Amino acid sequence: MVSSLPATGSELELCIHGLNHEGQGVARTADSAEGESGLVVFVPNALPGENVRVRVQHRAQRHLVAELITRHNDSADRRKPPCILANDCGGCSVQHLEDQAQALWKQSLVQETLRRIGGLSIDIEPIIPAQAPTGYRNRAVIPLERTPEGRLRAGFYRSGSHRIVNMNRCPVLDPRLDRLIAPLKHDLEVSDWPVDVNLSESGGLRHLALRLGHHTGDVLLTLISSHDDLPDLAIQAAIWMERWPELVGVCLNLQPRPNNTLMGPTTRCIAGRPWLIERFAGLQYQIGPDTFFQVNTAQAEQLLPLLLQALQPSPDRRIVDAYCGIGTFTLPLAAAGAQVLGLEQQAGSVEQARINAALNGLNNVELEVADVAIGLPEALRHADALLLDPPRKGLPHKVCEAIVADPPARVAYLSCNPASLARDLARLSADGRLVVRSIQPLDFFPQTSHVEALAVLERVISS
Repeated sequence: MVSSLPATGSELELCIHGLNHEGQGVARTADSAEGESGLVVFVPNALPGENVRVRVQHRAQRHLVAELITRHNDSADRRKPPCILANDCGGCSVQHLEDQAQALWKQSLVQETLRRIGGLSIDIEPIIPAQAPTGYRNRAVIPLERTPEGRLRAGFYRSGSHRIVNMNRCPVLDPRLDRLIAPLKHDLEVSDWPVDVNLSESGGLRHLALRLGHHTGDVLLTLISSHDDLPDLAIQAAIWMERWPELVGVCLNLQPRPNNTLMGPTTRCIAGRPWLIERFAGLQYQIGPDTFFQVNTAQAEQLLPLLLQALQPSPDRRIVDAYCGIGTFTLPLAAAGAQVLGLEQQAGSVEQARINAALNGLNNVELEVADVAIGLPEALRHADALLLDPPRKGLPHKVCEAIVADPPARVAYLSCNPASLARDLARLSADGRLVVRSIQPLDFFPQTSHVEALAVLERVISS
């Protein structure tokens, strides 16, 4: 009954019994006198086995969200977070959970999601933990704002809000980027350049973007602004280039639209060059300010042998790489000898992939600008294997239909969202022509609730 729901602001005593997909503690209110089962309550910063007192912040139809007031006991898996801003910053949600416990929770999350959403009872492989639980990110896009007193604030948003938590360092960033934050903040503050607090067309700076070549040490710095009225930017860029020899370029990206889109369509190189070089799988890649590339290079290198094993590249095999981006995995498959066709809707990414293919002397790869839903049916007519690496929302229904209609011998599906993976695997295997052979979770993003998984499917040969 609605009248029996705890009111906003009321306090409850709860026992945490699990974690949801965002890493929030899960509990239930006590059963009602009328025999109704308790209501689910989500409690950030609470862990299984902890008895807590909470205050209800939000009421939904099927659950409550509450803030933690007191822990009466600590989980054996609780630890002091490695970041002093862990309780405020929304960038990392499970820093208070021991690293091994994080990995085990993510493994169980993938297993349970596959069962609950996809109806799949397959036992998944033990999760591959990250090689480094901190210091692994090779890219950061940091929001900026200026206080009424003129001080510059730079940091990630508080969970569930657009309020910036000011920071001078971030432990999950590669230390070679982390050490740049404080001096860059200082320079931006004294520059008196306007800062676009309200995402207007004329407000000024919005974000500071940094990216790193993990194996080369190249650093690329990009200021994202709604306009280019930033006096003496070229002078400041030259100072940065001289101060940090590893800095290969300073860019300005213009994003004038009054919305939350991070980067706009126009990028200008202010000093140096508008790309860095990264080495991955023995190959060289040019990576620009807005290029998508795996943010955890070391973990992507652990993934690659699994992809090669699943897709079995050889000179007599033709592999289609759907959602190929700049060729992150397309090029290693080609380097292993296969004939590879990459499909990607973003023309800029395809152009970058072509540059990278030429940079590595690979002529056994084709790269096409195409909507995967439109280009895949024709591509599958000649394919022995298929690599899928879609966005977080997973595969459009038309893509699943095309694969089911003409399944290749092997499919490798790399996913960053267990829910969409479970849904899509259920669709792909529904008629029995494709069978899920293995699912391998990998922890690409320690201290966060995100988890990757590689599913391998095989076509069943009818007798």
